[in-house]
Amino acid sequence: MATVDLKRLAKELNLAVSTVSRALRDSYEISAETKQRVFELARKLNYVPNPYASSLRKHKSKTIAVVIPEIANNFFALAINGIESIAQEKGYHVLIYLTHEQYARELSISRHLQSGRVDGLLVSLSGETNNYDHLQELKQTGVPIVFFDRICESLNSARVITNDFESGMKAADHLIERGCRRIAYLSISHNLSIANKRMDGYIRAHEKHGLPFDPKLVLQCSANDNDGNYKAILNLLKKKNRPDGIFASVEKLAILSYQACDELKLRIPEDVKVLGFSNLETAAWLNPSLTTITQPAFEIGKEAAALLFKTIEKKSMNFSEEKLVLNSTLIVRNSTK
Repeated sequence: MATVDLKRLAKELNLAVSTVSRALRDSYEISAETKQRVFELARKLNYVPNPYASSLRKHKSKTIAVVIPEIANNFFALAINGIESIAQEKGYHVLIYLTHEQYARELSISRHLQSGRVDGLLVSLSGETNNYDHLQELKQTGVPIVFFDRICESLNSARVITNDFESGMKAADHLIERGCRRIAYLSISHNLSIANKRMDGYIRAHEKHGLPFDPKLVLQCSANDNDGNYKAILNLLKKKNRPDGIFASVEKLAILSYQACDELKLRIPEDVKVLGFSNLETAAWLNPSLTTITQPAFEIGKEAAALLFKTIEKKSMNFSEEKLVLNSTLIVRNSTK
């Protein structure tokens, strides 16, 4: 008689093996109707779980993975410190994977992690990512996923973010109150919710102050082409009706703005005021010091890790709807005086 295993049950029910496995474990992720179908066939075929395989599934690697787009951005370095602080308390190792802002790299890492080498995953999306099937597939294997900062709105998973809309509005408010009337918004990627929400706040500030929104002042930069971004900022600042303020959605675009102003002999803040999202400790030491929207990066990493371990330790509970929003801070320095 042929052995009745998960693969046979899955084939006869036309379901994925992972779905059958979760149904037999009475997972909340599987509907009552599907569970009933699985249980009925298992009884009919006298399915007996393989205790050895079951023990392997219960074995923990004591390792979590963190997938981030880059390490040069000080935000991610601080977030990793926050993640590590919780992982060490739990006795876990942390594997860091860099996508270098590339969707293909993120896809490859996700497929690699389907082997079960980690107990959970923390993700901040690449700037190129606009398809999330790879993360859905990984989640279906039973790996808990928590997003932080750069999140996927369409995937039902826990996330830790900052108040990007309000921060974007606060940043534009500040520039307008300092006399700017033509504010350029430098976006890192139209795929990322953080960039879009910050831009929404920027637009709302214009409406609040009765200023027209000029889409020509929105510069869609590339997530991984610094040379191209630098040239685009230069061209924007060379225009006759150039911006008198720059709002950079990420810190590397703020630094490129400084470099472009220096090349064109534009004075900051007299000719152009510059503000950026940044966690750079050196922001206060730039010449002039950079006004920033500073995110609580360490706390974001810490809270995201705490939420992931709660999911790992209490798998019978559903934490996919959990959403934690932390507040960023406007720190005014000389670049907007």
